[in-house]
Amino acid sequence: SKGIRVLAVEGPVCWSEGRWCTSFRNLLYHFNIDKVHLFGAGLGGYLAQKFSEITFRNPMVISLLLCNTFSDTTSYSKGRMPSVYYMMPSFALRRQILAEIPSVSTTGHMADSVDFMVEQVEKIDRSTLASRLVIRSTRSYIEPQRLRHQPITIIESFDDPGTTSTIQEDLHKCYPDARKGQLKSGGPFPYLSAAHEVNLYILIHLKSFVNTKLSPYEKSTEPVNE
Repeated sequence: SKGIRVLAVEGPVCWSEGRWCTSFRNLLYHFNIDKVHLFGAGLGGYLAQKFSEITFRNPMVISLLLCNTFSDTTSYSKGRMPSVYYMMPSFALRRQILAEIPSVSTTGHMADSVDFMVEQVEKIDRSTLASRLVIRSTRSYIEPQRLRHQPITIIESFDDPGTTSTIQEDLHKCYPDARKGQLKSGGPFPYLSAAHEVNLYILIHLKSFVNTKLSPYEKSTEPVNE
């Protein structure tokens, strides 16, 4: 309704961050897109940073919006080798992912968002589950010096149990000049449970691109940038 051009992406089965980035770049080429603003949450936020890092010599990413995400996989790579996920059955993969989704004692949007995500995990096939866990548990990190020229907004929930203070601090250190969008309550999936607030931060982030060649708005719906 805001007139913003949006492409929602659910990544294919890729067993490394490099292959994922190549697949995503091919998708953009298919649609004749050479410049994008990226919004990513969790692993998606990490891969958005990695794509921006890999393409920095021929920049395709205009700006980043990072929601409850991380810049280093170290916290997720401890205790289990990535190769284990290649052999784990579906129920074990789902059990591991579901164990990371907190139970919510309250009702309302946050509880609904958790219930929705649990349902989605139950529908995901084994290869997709395994590949995502392999990427997340493979030790790697972002080189922030390749991204610091980009406008970045970090959106985070204070009550997200899956993002520790250490993970948040590491992300902030990578991008000291990034804008902060902080939510008092939003849980692990604020783009669902606090969608209105997250959308507001997105609009604020995109405001500086209005009436420029990098604007994501359709010309007929572009707001006036005062």
